[in-house]
Amino acid sequence: MTLISASAAASAAAPRPLGSNLEPADAIFTAASLLLPHLERGERVDAAALRAAMETACRGSDAAGAWDWKTAYDACEAATVLFLRKYGRALFRKAGSSAARLSALSKIANLLPTHTRRSTESQTFQQFSTPIPLGLVAAHAAAITPADRVLEPSAGTGLLAILAEIAGGALVLNELADTRASLLSLLFPAIPVTRFDAAQIDDHLDPAVTPSVVLMNPPFSAMANVEGRMADAAYRHVASALARLAPGGRLVAITGASFAPENPAWRDAFIQLQARGRVVFSAVIDGAVYAKHGTTIETRLTVIDKRPADDPAVFPAALGVAPDAATLLGWLDDHLPTRLAVDPSLTVPTVAASAPRSVRGYVSRTAKAVPAAVPMAEPEGLPLAYETQDGLAGDGGRLSDGIYEEYGLQAIRIAGSQAHPTRLVQSAAMASVAPPKPSYRPHLPPTSMSCCRMPSSRPSSTRAKRTRTISPDRGRWTPLSMSSPPRARMQ
Repeated sequence: MTLISASAAASAAAPRPLGSNLEPADAIFTAASLLLPHLERGERVDAAALRAAMETACRGSDAAGAWDWKTAYDACEAATVLFLRKYGRALFRKAGSSAARLSALSKIANLLPTHTRRSTESQTFQQFSTPIPLGLVAAHAAAITPADRVLEPSAGTGLLAILAEIAGGALVLNELADTRASLLSLLFPAIPVTRFDAAQIDDHLDPAVTPSVVLMNPPFSAMANVEGRMADAAYRHVASALARLAPGGRLVAITGASFAPENPAWRDAFIQLQARGRVVFSAVIDGAVYAKHGTTIETRLTVIDKRPADDPAVFPAALGVAPDAATLLGWLDDHLPTRLAVDPSLTVPTVAASAPRSVRGYVSRTAKAVPAAVPMAEPEGLPLAYETQDGLAGDGGRLSDGIYEEYGLQAIRIAGSQAHPTRLVQSAAMASVAPPKPSYRPHLPPTSMSCCRMPSSRPSSTRAKRTRTISPDRGRWTPLSMSSPPRARMQ
């Protein structure tokens, strides 16, 4: 990924021209531009105004299938980004204090309609964008400066990103959902937007990109390309982002309320996290804070500084449930420690420059500041050495009377491999068929083979279809590092 120190301001200009093949992101951006004058005049965007903007942008009605109401809500969020791009810095200077800024943003948020409808994509990706007042509190916790490089792994419609930009941070944006990623490219036209699965963001980002701040609102229990609920989804997102964070950097995450060190189900996971970064703040947020965005589920704000904890098993005291964003902001001022120092070689050089007198001048100056793209390094890898063998599951190929059989390597043998730490099983139907002998040899990082941590029950044969391991004792996979595990299984 390449990055620059600020995004262009041209996206606050007139609506883009419509065409017969208008992409969804273009329609959302056009509708947002039509809604912007309402926010500028302090007028409430009611259903009639929103419908008129969407029908103009999409050249059709929702009844005709030209757009849906979830898309309309995205246009409202995009309009908020455009408004803050245009007036945010002046508004924040005039407000003076964080409490006054929160009050101003709350008034803007109240001009927009409450989200009452969902789309299939929003349900699949759990797309609950951050309410702008809560986003301001998260940005305040991050204490962003112009020297910071700010990563948002699941950037959504840019509501957190615009606050980081106002604070002067250099943005690194990633978003997996196609429409939202395209919309981000329109809202932040000078910043490349990558489209990786944020649960493995450390594995995919350009090695040259080292953020000093991570602002994130990951899916609470949804994973890309995985059906059903994944209880550890938020943990995977946080762990991978923490792995990429610069030493001394700060990670601020909005998650489900249950993702907490005091929760016995997550205590061991947080102990592992504290081997790399210490939890310095954690508080539950009342569901009313999210009500405008269509849910009243309780959430949690967690702040982690990238320095190993002196005692990984010790966590800050729980503060209870913050009834509103203002209370949460006050708790941060009272309990959050100052940020740690970050290696100057990893920060963004700050150069004093005179403020441009026009939007055109700002865009021109931003364009000149774009650095050359850093080519993505090709990961080093060595072919996996293994021997093929004959054999079926069970005792000498004989199956038991159960519906599951113990799983183990059948078609290959990997020298020096270790047994899997938990029991693995496969269906009796799968075990009754000998897998074909593979010929493909995957290339893996040398460290994964030299340290002899390759489980002996991983790859057994090549099949195109991925399978899910079922563990009867509900054992949990434990990562060898904070980065995401390799997902591929030759089964």
